[in-house]
Amino acid sequence: MQPEDQVIRYAEFDGTSIAWSAVGSGPLLIVGGWWSSHLELDWRNPGFRRFVGELARHRTVVRYDRPGAGVSDRGVMPARSLDEEVETFERLVEVASPGAGPISLFGASSGGGVASLFAARHPERVDRMVLYGTYARGVDLAPPAAREAMLGVIEQHWGLGSRVLADLFLPDATAEERDEFVEFQRRSASREVALASLRAVYAFDASGHLGDVLAPTLVLHRRADRAIPFALGKDVAGRIRNARFVALEGDDHFPWRGDVDAVVRETLDFLGVPVETPRPNAAGAAGAGAARLTEREREVLRLVARGETDAEIAARLVLSAHTVHRHIANIRTKLGVPSRTAAAAWALRNELI
Repeated sequence: MQPEDQVIRYAEFDGTSIAWSAVGSGPLLIVGGWWSSHLELDWRNPGFRRFVGELARHRTVVRYDRPGAGVSDRGVMPARSLDEEVETFERLVEVASPGAGPISLFGASSGGGVASLFAARHPERVDRMVLYGTYARGVDLAPPAAREAMLGVIEQHWGLGSRVLADLFLPDATAEERDEFVEFQRRSASREVALASLRAVYAFDASGHLGDVLAPTLVLHRRADRAIPFALGKDVAGRIRNARFVALEGDDHFPWRGDVDAVVRETLDFLGVPVETPRPNAAGAAGAGAARLTEREREVLRLVARGETDAEIAARLVLSAHTVHRHIANIRTKLGVPSRTAAAAWALRNELI
């Protein structure tokens, strides 16, 4: 999928304009919940677009920006409670799915509480639900002092606060990727909206309704997630009757980073889409490694495959030769290849250039 494949629509709710989009075909899969989102900027991110695109091959993927953020109405403040968040979600479902047919939900991070409350209130509308990297109670995300410190940093200096959050959400990112995420956050929401949104995230409490969810539910969580501890994902699964819990490897919080294929494969399989399981051979290992390459590593690999030296790549990308050398070492490790030449050959075979 390309950036131009997305069409953003607007719906009016009580005088507030909510932006939403739908891509793909097939039954509806409504995705949402990240406290910081921007339909346009997210869609320009190749990794994000690839993640949604894989789901959209089998489902109509609906996404939206919360009031006050992204390309939704910026003249209002975001919801202060889980009940208010679900009101927006309910109205979005009315617009995106005016019929009475069943829908599937993908609730990620703070969106897990929103999706699960909708499922508990409307069991007749939800056929399946996937919860990724989520939690039951916001107060469990960090000790009180740590939560207050994070809120204080954002309140006093949104620029610094956005950098602290980038370190938390993107633990293995390059400096350039962190800078891009900092810019993304600041363009997605004002300081006031970011502060109010994070306060709401900490205040969300889904523990009272998770036991009422009747829809078959899959809970996915990466073992080393630094934003939402792994134990909180297991706790969510334990509160939902007959939920299935799957532990994923990695420390990335966002599902479109790290081993994206594992998230997509588990999600589609649970939704009833036949997914071919790759055989454990060298080619399969290389393919899995390629999925973990960062955008910067892919860029470096393209230049390696064109025959450029470390010094030439460094000059072209305005990096140090040491940084380029480190990128190439990481590429070799992820692809499972023994040399720079083998990495270049892989790029040529897989039409990376």
